[in-house]
Amino acid sequence: MPTLLADWIYRFKRVKKDMIGYLRILAIIEGVSLLVLLFIAMPLKYYFAAPQAVSVVGMTHGLLFLAFVGFCLWVSQQKKWSEGFFMLVIISSVIPFATFAMDRKLKTMS
Repeated sequence: MPTLLADWIYRFKRVKKDMIGYLRILAIIEGVSLLVLLFIAMPLKYYFAAPQAVSVVGMTHGLLFLAFVGFCLWVSQQKKWSEGFFMLVIISSVIPFATFAMDRKLKTMS
């Protein structure tokens, strides 16, 4: 049992160290889902009368966005980010292609 506890403590410390890397991965996935929603699913809905695409991609993007905001909140508390920087990261996830610019900033922090 003590080795199991020690293993969990080691993993938690490792995740805490690499959490910006995990945030960057989640941000890229969320940014790609936004682009797919805007540039593939929306044209399919309005030009080709296929609203199912927006339903599926929209739900996926929504779940990814909520996961991103929650994880970003956790990282910001652990890394002691300012409120302004936290809001900048969140806003960059809403603007198409801004996530990729923010990724470069986060890369310098990791």
